Order: sequence, then C-alpha cells, then structure tokens
Amino acid sequence: MTPKQIALGGTLATGLLLGGLAQAETMLRTVGNFSGNKLHVEEVERPFFNELDARDDLAVVYNPMDAIGVEAADALRLIRSGAFDVMSVQIGMASRDEPFFEGIDLAGVSPSLDAQREAVDAVREAFDARLQERFNAKLMTLWPFGPQMMFCNGDIDGVQDLAGKKVRVFTPSMSRLVEGLGATPVTLQFSEVYLALQRGVADCGVTAPSAGNNGKWPEVTDTFVPLPLAYSVQGHFMNLDTWNGFSEAQQQELTEAFARLEAQMWGLASEVNDDAIACNTGQESCTNHEAYDMELVEIDPSSRELVEQITSEAVLPVWAETCSQQYDDCAAVWNRTVGEASGLSIQ
Repeated sequence: MTPKQIALGGTLATGLLLGGLAQAETMLRTVGNFSGNKLHVEEVERPFFNELDARDDLAVVYNPMDAIGVEAADALRLIRSGAFDVMSVQIGMASRDEPFFEGIDLAGVSPSLDAQREAVDAVREAFDARLQERFNAKLMTLWPFGPQMMFCNGDIDGVQDLAGKKVRVFTPSMSRLVEGLGATPVTLQFSEVYLALQRGVADCGVTAPSAGNNGKWPEVTDTFVPLPLAYSVQGHFMNLDTWNGFSEAQQQELTEAFARLEAQMWGLASEVNDDAIACNTGQESCTNHEAYDMELVEIDPSSRELVEQITSEAVLPVWAETCSQQYDDCAAVWNRTVGEASGLSIQ
C-alpha cells in the first residue's frame, strides 16, 4: 500500500458515516500541521477536514499553522482561550505549559514504534483528563510522526561523534538527551531548520525521516544517523466548549471520524518512514520520496545502551522534578502508564 493510499483510504468512509442530521451549522476554526509536512497536511489533514466541512452541521476553516503565523509552542494556550476550535498540536513543543504532556514521548524511553504505541495507549485516558482540566480541551487524536532521527553534516561514524555538534531539537527531554551525548541543543521550529543547517547554525537536525525528506533537509546535510531519539507525538485537540456544544450523536460521529484520522497517521508513521530512510540514503528500494545520497551511519547496540543510560540518569529524573512542581501525581501517573508500558520507572 502506498503512502497516498494509506493517507486517503479513510476519507470516503468518513464522508459516508458523517451524514449528520440537519442541524445548526457550527464553525470549526482549525489549525493544521506545518505545511512542510506535505503528506500529513495535503494527503491526510486537509482531505479529512474537507470531509467534515461537507457535513450539513459543520463549516470548517482549515489552515496549516505556519500559513497563519501560529507558533507551535503556543498551541495549548490558543486552544484553551478559544482562539481556535481544533488544533494540531506538536506536544513536545507545547509542553512548556504542561510538562506532564511531554511524558507521552520522553526522549530515549521507547526503542521502537510499537513500544511507543503501547505507551500512548496506556496514558491516553490520563492525558485527556489533564487536558480537559488544565486547558479546557478534548483529546481527539494521538499519533507520531515516526522515529526522530538525525540529519547531520560532518564525519560521523557513531553517536560518540556527536560530541561538540549543534543539534536542532524541539522538546526539553530531547535537549537533555542530546546534552548527555556531548552535543549542544538548538531549539528551532521545523520551518527554520533548513536554513539553520545550510548556514551552520545547526550541524544536525532531529526529525522523522519522511518529514526531513519532504523538507529537503538532505540538500543541506550529508550524513543520516538512524537512531530513534523520540517519536514526535502529535495530537488533535478540540476546545471543550466547542465539543460540549455538540449533541451526543454528533460527538459519537466525530469521535469515530477522528479515530480513523488517527489510524491514518499511525499508518503513515509505520509505512512511510522506512521508505524515506531508503530514499535519503540512496537505496534502490526508494519508491515514494525524493532520492538523495546521504551516508547511512551504522548504529550498534552500544549506542542504544548509551541512550537508555542517559535517559535513566538525566532525562527521567529532571522531567519528573519539573513536572511534579505543577502536578503532584505526575511521577505516579507516569509510572503506572507510560513507565509500565516501557519497563522503566521514576524512583
């Protein structure tokens, strides 16, 4: 199945399900993901929200966040204030307003996409409850862009060669992990990274293989480091007042529709990124991304062991301390959800 088939597979079913009864039209002011993430925006989000707009009871205005000047870090405050009704939220970048949310995707915790999915499913209910309490928002989807790997410049044979490099990151825990590897974290929005890599402001950039390919990062980098640091978990949140304005039947229909949107996004994460790695590194199996010729670094087991050590010693304790300052039960909730799913614990 091609990425486009994965992306578009649910749209007709969505339209058939969401016939809706003739009711007063509700406007959904919707902020999507970064426009540079073309597969997610143009082949999944936009068709999905167009289908919602076709309902008799909804009118949807959809824009990618960078098209209207929205900063990813401001998403939680914007959805709480009601400035927008639905937002695609890069959770790690918005977590400065609620550290607990970063716990869903702490750098170094999950060694694989399957493990990340177990963690997401385990914490979903607690996440939604906290989101409603703190930000007057309803959780509609949770999904990953995929394994967050490094596009770099310079001679790199392994993670030990990252020492001294300036590495673009986008979450606090990723900053701590990168520091543990001897590198210097540089926090940048996705749309800023290409120029930063081109001009040497950053030596490496962390993102999903597909996102980096779509953003043309291989044009300004030469070495691909396939070590997953995190998974860039995203969510679609709806303002709770908007949600509560729907009837029970509408809520059920929307819940089912957004569940299909989430499934499409998980499908992209699992299917698309392997092809993107092949294309980034000039392999013959490259099919659905632009082909480049980056050097592929071989990652040995010791690199993963080092990441796990840094995570246990520097990422988890610091995150738990920060989170507990706002949320007394933070560590306890994390241990019985994400921690239990991952086999880790905060002492």
